[in-house]
Amino acid sequence: MVAKLAMRLGRRHWLSLVALAACAVAYVANVVLAEVRPGSIWSVGYGAAALALLVVAGAYGLRRRAMAVASRRRAGSASAWLAVHVYGSALFLLLVMMHSGFGLPTGWVTWWLWGLSLWTVASGLVGLALQRWIPRLLTSGLAVEVHYDRIPELVEELGQRAAKLAAASSEEVARLYERVVAPELARPVRRMLYFFDITGGIQSKLREFRYLSRFLGSEQLEALAQLEQLYRTKLEIDAHYTLQQPLRWWLSLHLPAALLLAVFVILHLVSVFLY
Repeated sequence: MVAKLAMRLGRRHWLSLVALAACAVAYVANVVLAEVRPGSIWSVGYGAAALALLVVAGAYGLRRRAMAVASRRRAGSASAWLAVHVYGSALFLLLVMMHSGFGLPTGWVTWWLWGLSLWTVASGLVGLALQRWIPRLLTSGLAVEVHYDRIPELVEELGQRAAKLAAASSEEVARLYERVVAPELARPVRRMLYFFDITGGIQSKLREFRYLSRFLGSEQLEALAQLEQLYRTKLEIDAHYTLQQPLRWWLSLHLPAALLLAVFVILHLVSVFLY
């Protein structure tokens, strides 16, 4: 049973549990052997360990921006670096709390440091959840994979192809294009529905195509099928446009806070050494 549990948790989980236990033992020893207060040798040790973990966790961002170099130099897998970043950040926050004796800060620099530490770690955990949930959601019911930055370009291309197809089709297909397809292909559209139904209710939106197909000849049926495929592709691209956006928003909330946290750590160190 223990062996199965160990395999399920994995080596990285066990290392994080060992580090957490070491922090707990150190703090209990601090309580028993000395006064818990900022500025003590114990507190300095917690602060130094927190600083080291912050540097290690921050190295993940550098590793992502130099992925090709890291791969050539065999600097560890991306999953290993992510695990270090996540667990290291969580332990960093714990050590920050231990550094302050689990009390509230007193100066404006330490208030900023304390608040930014909470925000950075909490937003990082939210980002981790989004990065695991959204890609799985996108691959669960969509046939299209698309990079977020290319979406406007792809939608424009779909619009041009659909317009050209409708111009060469029958009057019935052209009317369906003007009434249903053209407004949809005008621009990318975000819909909250995709968070609950990854298909965006696509089957109900295709009913008019099914109905019209009863009255068309074989040649026009082929044109209608092509137009339907373009329409379906656009709806799936809209799902990517909707669901990939939170990842962009998350990064804009997490990264500036992390950089600002590093600035306030430096200010804190300067103030400690000078005063």
